[in-house]
Amino acid sequence: MQATYALIGINVFVFVLQLLGGGPSGTDGSLFAHGALCGNAVGDGGICGGGGQVIQSDGGEWWRIISSGFLHGGLIHLGLNMFVLYILGQVLEPAIGTVRFVAVYLVSLIAGAVGALIMSDPVTFTVGASGAIYGLFVATILIARQRGHMEVVQQLAFWLVINLVFTFAASNISVGGHLGGIVGGLIGGLIVVAAERSLARRETLPGELMAMAGLAVVFFAAAIIVAQQGVNFTL
Repeated sequence: MQATYALIGINVFVFVLQLLGGGPSGTDGSLFAHGALCGNAVGDGGICGGGGQVIQSDGGEWWRIISSGFLHGGLIHLGLNMFVLYILGQVLEPAIGTVRFVAVYLVSLIAGAVGALIMSDPVTFTVGASGAIYGLFVATILIARQRGHMEVVQQLAFWLVINLVFTFAASNISVGGHLGGIVGGLIGGLIVVAAERSLARRETLPGELMAMAGLAVVFFAAAIIVAQQGVNFTL
């Protein structure tokens, strides 16, 4: 559970920094303004707004693809995400190991950013670890199914459906971020499952990590292209 606790600690630490410079919700400071995901800022520049502030960006701020996944829109937002991360981490990290767990998390986080950029207004700030967490949800289901733990599959699938219903019903949740995270977790989980099904009986971790690193690069490049081209399917 080392990675699970570390990721929770990083998210909480970043939120404390948000509070120190950004008011009671942590969304009014420069950390939020210059770290939140915004299509215009990642792309060719323009106005970005949300959390009570508006900025003008010159574009090319690619770090937002990663940094936005460690920022949150308030204490409740943070608390819910960290609670689910803790629950999933208890199941998945011991099952596949710390390195694989972190790899799936990061791939899902970046994929979530792609989805958010596709399905959000390029002016709007988007933040949160939800994309990464939805990716862990799906990866856990896939790996549990591969190992025959059908009770875990049924329980997690039920909660995933409930969360997706809530995602589509609420007006202030990044649908694209959640769906993108699911895609990232699905592919990341399939990489682990494929390695476990290998008949070669050799150490597969280096190959898995190379595949996930390549996947992360593809998603990162896709996020930049989407932002630059202004691809948008806002709901």
